[in-house]
Parts: sequence; structure tokens; C-alpha cells
Amino acid sequence: MRTKSTDGEEVSEKLAREESYGYDRKAIEYIRKAAAHGLYEIRGLGAKRKLPTFDDLVFLAGSLSRYPLEGYREKCVTRTLLGTRFAKKPIELAMPITIAGMSFGALSANVKEALGRAASELGTSTTTGDGGMTQEERRSSKTLVYQCLPSRYGFNPDDVRKADAIEVVIGQGAKPGGGGMLLGQKINPRVAAMRTLPEGVDQRSACRHPDWTGPDDLTIKIGELREITDWQVPIYVKLGATRVFNDTKLAVLAGADVVVVDGMQGGTAATQSVFIEHVGIPTLAALRQAVDALEELNMKGKVQLVVSGGIRSGADVAKALALGADAVAIGQGVLIALGCNSDFYHQNGRRRSAVSDYEKLGTAPGFCHHCHTGKCPVGVTTQDPVLEQRLQSKVGAKHVHNYFKTMNMELTTLARACGKSNVHHLEREDLVALTVEAAAMARLPLAGTNWIPGCAK
Repeated sequence: MRTKSTDGEEVSEKLAREESYGYDRKAIEYIRKAAAHGLYEIRGLGAKRKLPTFDDLVFLAGSLSRYPLEGYREKCVTRTLLGTRFAKKPIELAMPITIAGMSFGALSANVKEALGRAASELGTSTTTGDGGMTQEERRSSKTLVYQCLPSRYGFNPDDVRKADAIEVVIGQGAKPGGGGMLLGQKINPRVAAMRTLPEGVDQRSACRHPDWTGPDDLTIKIGELREITDWQVPIYVKLGATRVFNDTKLAVLAGADVVVVDGMQGGTAATQSVFIEHVGIPTLAALRQAVDALEELNMKGKVQLVVSGGIRSGADVAKALALGADAVAIGQGVLIALGCNSDFYHQNGRRRSAVSDYEKLGTAPGFCHHCHTGKCPVGVTTQDPVLEQRLQSKVGAKHVHNYFKTMNMELTTLARACGKSNVHHLEREDLVALTVEAAAMARLPLAGTNWIPGCAK
């Protein structure tokens, strides 16, 4: 079908309606908003762009050349030790799946208690996040990792001594090189008191620790933390995935027991969209670089590696372990298990619709990323005294427990299929890649070939 332009020249109707690749509707909307307001966008959760993920890898299960294990009769061990390098009391977990750091402030007190309950029931750990340790979280958590962030909000030496491990946060996958944010609408009196900052005022963390400027200072800081804890507990160092190879080596040389690498699929309560979508590298590439660094230092197995950022399922966990991780940490998946982006919530034993509350935010269930507003329709990312009651800690703990239990069963199922009696025996040989990009990033052969892109034969 054809039409005429204003000057009489004929053009196809398709061309007249064709969207520009460089200036599509999304780019045009961004430019118009920037022109109208002169402000960048802040939002929660993680990257929305398509990235290479663990879905681009598949397992080579046993048959004749490898013999699978019988799932109903042969056990598969999931026990995981973290912090065996220097700590007198390494952390022992029932599974290699942990809960990532998410702060009280970003999440409600009910949610933090729910995460502690679930982790304790499962025999795994949870993590404090920015802003300090709540009594509910410490009380409900058998194994609690205490974060030391650049902001130092709520940081308390007495709480350090109560922790089962300490995580020095250098960066976060959703915003490496940028500080955390907690907007004023979520700064209620309790959050403000814990952080020693004004109520109702936007809070932005520093992008780097105030008392050091490089890896030598990190060595000093780790030494201070070991002294205050009498070398009892493991010290983690968490890196936002950018220059992972060198950063991992520096963290190890500074004395870390555990290195945590957070890929760009990681989420956040609030940051600039430009960080979420355009800074950092995917978890798949970051994991391989971290393993390379540990192997070059001959520290693989001596320093444990935890990977986070976009880990969603038991299959993701199994692939991360096969590539060299010792454990994973999950954030966004936990929020979704709690009810994030659900179209309903439970209150007084009844199921109630949350759709109208999403509409007030200008979104719908399944598309919401308004964690920063504090108006979470299902009571997860809020400090509103009414909204936070939409998620009760016992209910939330049950959902997270079921989610982790399912992932752990999937993990052991895949390990047995590959002939492994221990999930930590999964190895690179058990995997191949489905795309050239994933093969190059993970340094695995493309399925059906012996070809690893970028590697000499």
C-alpha cells in the first residue's frame, strides 16, 4: 500500500509509520522528560534491558559417558562453608543460597523480620543492608551478616560484635561507583533515628568510604574489623561488577575471607536509571572474571566466592556453582516471593486486590518499579504504617521459605543429573553455551562444538 507525502513524492505507508531505531518511543520519551523537568529519573529494582544471563547456558547431564545419580536414593550434599581463610568461626550453611543485603528503610521492619525467620528456618544467612541492624532482624536471624557501607548510616561497633559475619561494601551491582539513595518519603522517625539524619529528608550515601581511598586502606579497615571481633567472624568484601578481575585480586590481597561479586542485573531500592541500565557488566561475565582472579592467586577454595545479581531459580544457582561460585545471594527474587508486583495482598486472613494502588502510582502489577516512593501496594518497600501491615512477617517468611526450598531442590536435581553427590562438585565441563555472547563471557564452548569464542584452539 502506498501514500503520498506533502510534496507529492510517493512513499510506502510502512515507511511513514516506521519507528527509528536510535530514536524510538523510549528515547523520545526520555528526551522530552529531560527537556521538561531538567531532572534525571530515579527508580527501584534492576535493569530492564536484555542482557546475557544464565538462561544462555545449559547442562550436559549424565548418560553413558557420565552416570547420573538416583534422586530418590542417593543423597546430594548442599552444606556450604564461608569464611574458612582467617575466621575462627566460619559460617556453616545448609544450602549455598543466601539473602542479599537490603536495608531497613528500603524494606519495612516486618519484611526484615520475615527474612530473618525464613533464613533461620532454612539454615542459611541474611544480610542487614544500609542503615544498621534492627532488633527484630537480629532476634529472628540465626546467621546475620552485618554490612559496613560507605554511608556508615547506623553503623555501631556493638552491633558489629553481634554479627556472624561482616560485609564491607565497596559497590552494588545496580549502581557501582554511585552511592545509595533513600528518599525522604521513606525516612520515618525510626529510620531517621537509626541513621542519625533528619526525618523526611532525602538521604544519599557516599559513593566511597570516607576514611580510605584505595586498597591499602581496605587492608587497614579489615584489620580493624578483625580486631573488634577478635578474628572470630568472616570478613566479606562486596564488589559492584566492573573491573572484576583486578578488584577481586585486590580484595583478596587486602585480607578478605569471602568476595561477593554483584552483577549489573542486581536491584536497588532507588538510584538513577542511567546507573541501572548503563553501568557495570552482567553477572555471567563478572563471575568468570572473579574465578580467573582467584585461580591466578591460587586462592580458589581458600577464599570463597559469592555471586549475586539476577539469580532467580535453582537452575541459576546450579550454573553459578558450576562456573566457580561457592554460594549465591538473592535480592529481587526474594522481594517477588514476598509479593512484590503481585496483584493482591493478604490482610486479616482475606485476599485483597492491590490493583487500584498500582494505578495510583501510574503502573500495574508486573510492571511496578516504584520502590523509591514508599507507596508499595503490597507492603514490601514501605515505611507507611498502614501499607506495611499488608505483609505480616510470618506470611512473608513462609513464602521465602518455600521459594528457597524449591530452588534448593532444583539445584540438587540438576547436580544429581550430572552425576554429582555434592552440589559443590558441579564444574565447568557440565555446561555449554547457547549463544556466542554467553560462550565468550563465560568462556564455555558453544553447544555442539568445541569452539570458545576469543580463545585459540
